[in-house]
Amino acid sequence: MMTVHEVSQISGVSIRALHHYDKIGLLPATEVTDAGYRMYDDTALERLQQILLFKELQFTLKEIKAILDSPDFDRGRVLEQQIQLLELRKEHLQNLIDLARGIKMIGVKHMSFEAFDTRKFDEYVRQAKASWGQTDAYKEYEKKSVGRSKEEQHVLNVQMMEIFSEFGKIKEQDPEGEAAVGLAKRLQEFITEHFYTCTDKILLGLGAMYAGGGDLTVNIDKIGGTGTAEFADKAIQAYCKK
Repeated sequence: MMTVHEVSQISGVSIRALHHYDKIGLLPATEVTDAGYRMYDDTALERLQQILLFKELQFTLKEIKAILDSPDFDRGRVLEQQIQLLELRKEHLQNLIDLARGIKMIGVKHMSFEAFDTRKFDEYVRQAKASWGQTDAYKEYEKKSVGRSKEEQHVLNVQMMEIFSEFGKIKEQDPEGEAAVGLAKRLQEFITEHFYTCTDKILLGLGAMYAGGGDLTVNIDKIGGTGTAEFADKAIQAYCKK
């Protein structure tokens, strides 16, 4: 765990900005000590890296939060899109450098403004934004989240993690058994009630993400023990087959 001062030192983000990110729910502190100090774990630092990458690409804080909080957020896919955007920006900057060098060497011979054209980059940004947070599930999630306080959201997150804790308690059992399938049904109903309509197709996708080896896998296994995320995925598959 790192203090807000330590996070500021390694990231270059001011303490004031980190406090602001916490206040708006963009980067909540992992925990707050009895003395009031904000503490951040590795998962929070990974989220901060995502935030800074999006800021480099000139996304607003509101847009970044919507992307990172989207129920369809896929870290691998997002990174691929970020890399493509950065490559396009690199290409654009190189064109400007070449133009400036040409002017320095031979002066302005042709009034070409091609190097200033950002339409290719802008169009990719538009397409990327359209693919993030524009699903029916996310729109429903936004509606249900209106007016929900940070504390209420935290309670819901804790309640959802309790379901994974239950998965962890039975992870040595048959994932196709009645207990496991019952928990998968309970998870689906919880998501539908509090976040968005969780169809079998969406639930299967979530199960694959839970067991995909990323942040979700780590967090779920922290709650229920190693193998919990994979067990939950198998239980979800069994439930959706019935």
